[in-house]
Amino acid sequence: MNNNSIYYICDQIQSSPNAFHATSTLKDVLISHGFNELFESDDWGNVSEGHYFVTRNDSSLIAFTICPESLSNGFAMVGAHTDSPCLKVKPNPDLFKNGYYQTSVEVYGGVLLNPWFDRELSLAGKVSYLSVDNSVKTSLINFESPIAIIPSLAIHLDREANKKRSINPQTDIKPIWCHKDLNFDELCINQLIKQGHTEVDSVLDYELFFYDVQPPSVIGFEEDFLVSSRLDNLLSCFIGLDAMIKAGNKRSTLLVCTDHEEVGSSSHCGADGPFLQSVLQRLIPDTTELQQCVHHSMMISVDNAHGIHPNFSDKHDSNHGPILNDGPVIKLNANQRYATNAETSGFVKHIARLNNVPVQSFVVRSDMACGSTIGPITSANIGIKTADIGVPTFAMHSIREMAGVSDVDYLQRLLTGFFEYEKAFV
Repeated sequence: MNNNSIYYICDQIQSSPNAFHATSTLKDVLISHGFNELFESDDWGNVSEGHYFVTRNDSSLIAFTICPESLSNGFAMVGAHTDSPCLKVKPNPDLFKNGYYQTSVEVYGGVLLNPWFDRELSLAGKVSYLSVDNSVKTSLINFESPIAIIPSLAIHLDREANKKRSINPQTDIKPIWCHKDLNFDELCINQLIKQGHTEVDSVLDYELFFYDVQPPSVIGFEEDFLVSSRLDNLLSCFIGLDAMIKAGNKRSTLLVCTDHEEVGSSSHCGADGPFLQSVLQRLIPDTTELQQCVHHSMMISVDNAHGIHPNFSDKHDSNHGPILNDGPVIKLNANQRYATNAETSGFVKHIARLNNVPVQSFVVRSDMACGSTIGPITSANIGIKTADIGVPTFAMHSIREMAGVSDVDYLQRLLTGFFEYEKAFV
């Protein structure tokens, strides 16, 4: 992948500070490439050959290409998720203590908390408000500028900090905004007006998340590494989107990017909800034909994998330590925390060889708990053959994660080859 492509993905990640904005960015790219938006409230009728997408909750998206003559060979599906671990503003956030205005937050997902200290933070998400004509409206909001910080406690006041400092998520991670008492709703109203929503009367509610304003960077002596917030899992979303667009219409393809994976996926717009099943049923109303299509389909669930950290190599099984820039990782687990089996792993390896892409394998240490993805959930709900893969990364769930530049190219080529594979997955 050339530098222009890498920096294009960096721009997409930077414009996507949360699941709402990530979905908005995905929509913009799809529309620019001729995809037609469908709405769940409309009657779709018989969806003809072409390129389409639909969203739910403004935070989940399904894009698909229909080739009627290839539906008998099923869909090539790629799945990812739009959310990332972060700090979410509480409903009554206003705090004023010792002369400083702070915001009360709760932890969203499995956040690595230490790196959130001393970072320049902004705020973005979705706001529900009452307009001057007494109607309820919603809008995305993004302060963009660094407006808050969580300062560390000086080591002089905690001499054991480098040995045993722990973080209390209730008391230790309240961002500081400014040196006066403010009203959070007024801040949101001012930002809405600044963004052109002059009809706003009052704020009703919001889903707002703090994020690090530092943009993604390509680093290393030979520019080997990509460092950014939210690589887990926006990297998979945008590479999957790029691969789907590059593949064209050689077969029927589908990209699903759902919210709430980091908190279990159990929501109306999460992978454990009915979104994907509902879309498939509307595309193929006949139950038997739908079951036949699913049988011939396959999903690649794409979510970042743990690269073997050279400072902590004992945290990996010695035979299954993925290396950054050595190719995408096929993830396996005997207890079905990943959906990969011998058949789906074989398909991935076959497609990788066809496209000259190296692949690696990951199995967690037998004495450690294993994470999971949308793969097993989707496979169980839809009944679709699934493989779990992802690019190896360091510092997963940190405010700043790290991946290999070559792996971005490898994953894009692998997923493009998968989308172009014209045979049925049987």
